[in-house]
Amino acid sequence: MTESRILNSRYDVGDLIGRGGMADVYHARDIRLGREVAIKLLRRDLARDPVFQTRFRREAQAVAGLNHPSIVAVYDTGEEEVEGAADHEVKVPYIVMEYVKGKTLRDLLKAGELTAESSVRYTLGVLAALQYSHRKGIVHRDIKPSNVMVTGDDDVKVMDFGIARALADSAATMTQTQAVVGTAQYFSPEQARGETVDARSDLYSAGCLLYELLTGRPPFTGDSPVSVAYQHVSEEAAAPSAHNAELGPKIDEVIATSLAKDREDRYQDAAAFAVALKAAQDDRPIPQDRGDATEALAVMPMSTQAMLTTDTPTRALATGAAATSSDAAQGAAGGGAEDDGGHTAAMAAVGGADQGTGIQPAIRDPHTESSLFDDQSGRRTTDEDAERYRTSRRRAWFTVFSILAVVVLAAGAWFFWNWSQQEQERNATVAVPDVANLSLTAAQNQIYGSNLIPITEEVYDPKVEAGTVVGTDPKAGSQARQQSEVHLLVSRGPEQVTLPKDLAGQSEATVRSTLDALGLQVSNDVKRENTATVELGSLIGTNPQLGEKVKAGSSVDLTISTGKVTVPSLMDLTEDKAREVLADKAVGLNLSVETEQNTVLDPGTITQQVPEAGQDIDQGGTVTITVVEEPPESPSPSDGSGSPSADPSSDASDSTQPSDGPSKSSKAAIPSNRGNGAERGRPTDPGKPSK
Repeated sequence: MTESRILNSRYDVGDLIGRGGMADVYHARDIRLGREVAIKLLRRDLARDPVFQTRFRREAQAVAGLNHPSIVAVYDTGEEEVEGAADHEVKVPYIVMEYVKGKTLRDLLKAGELTAESSVRYTLGVLAALQYSHRKGIVHRDIKPSNVMVTGDDDVKVMDFGIARALADSAATMTQTQAVVGTAQYFSPEQARGETVDARSDLYSAGCLLYELLTGRPPFTGDSPVSVAYQHVSEEAAAPSAHNAELGPKIDEVIATSLAKDREDRYQDAAAFAVALKAAQDDRPIPQDRGDATEALAVMPMSTQAMLTTDTPTRALATGAAATSSDAAQGAAGGGAEDDGGHTAAMAAVGGADQGTGIQPAIRDPHTESSLFDDQSGRRTTDEDAERYRTSRRRAWFTVFSILAVVVLAAGAWFFWNWSQQEQERNATVAVPDVANLSLTAAQNQIYGSNLIPITEEVYDPKVEAGTVVGTDPKAGSQARQQSEVHLLVSRGPEQVTLPKDLAGQSEATVRSTLDALGLQVSNDVKRENTATVELGSLIGTNPQLGEKVKAGSSVDLTISTGKVTVPSLMDLTEDKAREVLADKAVGLNLSVETEQNTVLDPGTITQQVPEAGQDIDQGGTVTITVVEEPPESPSPSDGSGSPSADPSSDASDSTQPSDGPSKSSKAAIPSNRGNGAERGRPTDPGKPSK
């Protein structure tokens, strides 16, 4: 851009850095916060189209509520009024976004800078962004390489939520005459059929993205978008390893699951997709669970996983219960088996021996009943022995239930302790930092660094320079809960400010920026005037006048130079007087003089000027005037009698020579109708011959 352009009196718009199907992206600077931003401005030729207006505003609404490191942040939105056809103003919406320096995945793919490892890493970053946006209820609907940026720090930034929809509103397919929105090479089968989309549709597109990053080509190609859409619906994509021999079967399995035609067969959330992809990259078994349980298992400590596969009392109890059921079934089959056999089996499974009594209970033989009550000599045991056995059995069951109770209580205590730690962390307080007399950007960084959220609030303060932080609410040093809001009180300067005198002659953009920094509003009704001393587009004056004190926040009217001068009237003036008028500093024009002969008007009288009086010309232009010149005197008679000299040759030549037109002197003999002297009819000089 060749001219400075201030958008909304805040954003200094710079060069064009990108162009899309419906918007242009400019590099800009936020004057108020002093940071680089990117401004996405809807193209003027599409500003009258309500469909594009809706898509553009939907992008702002969709991303405004998303705050994630892998999603391009949106800072501000607004509308710019521009002149349209037939002098009608058109409102062009814009979005102020985070300025990201980097390349898109499309650029990296074309440059051949992607490896299998980096492709998986970038896809995991995209899945992290999708997991967050899906949790917030937003479906992107256009995941593709050109919509993913990679920064200089190798971080992923997902952008362009232009056709994103809330999950609650995803049934509206954002169509015009039922046209499906999206990019044919990456949209899901349900998008191709015009059906309702959900989070799993984004995961299908992410699978297409991963496929192309690993193989250098999308899963389906065709001569037209319709043919590609047909393949998404009815054909299976070739395995990625068929195009890249370095890929293993586990990567093929993950991508095949993500590209399933039925969304119920795909990964049900981005976290499950990420866990499976990471497992395939590390050459570990791929979890079969495609929901949230996969994520929980992946983040579970190894010690916990080992505990789940080790024989613990709980696991032993489960084994004993299985043995009890089996034994009871065998006893029922044997006919008339005692019920005590099941309990004995459970005791044997738990510990095998009673530590207190030294009795070793025997596992009951399902084919005989004497093995439990007969001694080695075959004699029946006494009642005392039976009672002792029943006591040991009760102790065994008490031990089992005690172990169960301990396990349940331990688990409950662990969950309660974990919950209390989370609550303590969530409700932890921090001291509000002292940010007085700092710039707004420095104060915001300190507030963010203390795990607090800064909210800007402007106040008048005669002692603190405008744009500098006066203090905070809550006050510095007080305790505030983490992630709570802290109001930054930013000075707007004194309630009355003085209009700087040195603004005269400055450009309009500079004047607007200076007045905005002083906390003053610039009126939309800008007056344009002609002047010879102030160049085009510069300030002539203001209302209130420069040097006056005005109330902060009040409106100021500007008078801007047109770069032109109004031509004064020079008629009836002499040449010297005309030069004096044009040389005046208030006029500053040059003079060009032409002459004509006239016997009626006085010599030196101005009879014509070009341009005429009242017309506007550029500063330093030239005005041409026509001045009356006295014609030369006629020759005297040679013989003194008043008769002309008789010269036959001269008469003959004068009478025979053809006339090419009137001479300058003969033209001057005709009175000019543009001068006032012709109307006055001044008499000729008596000493001159009368015409």
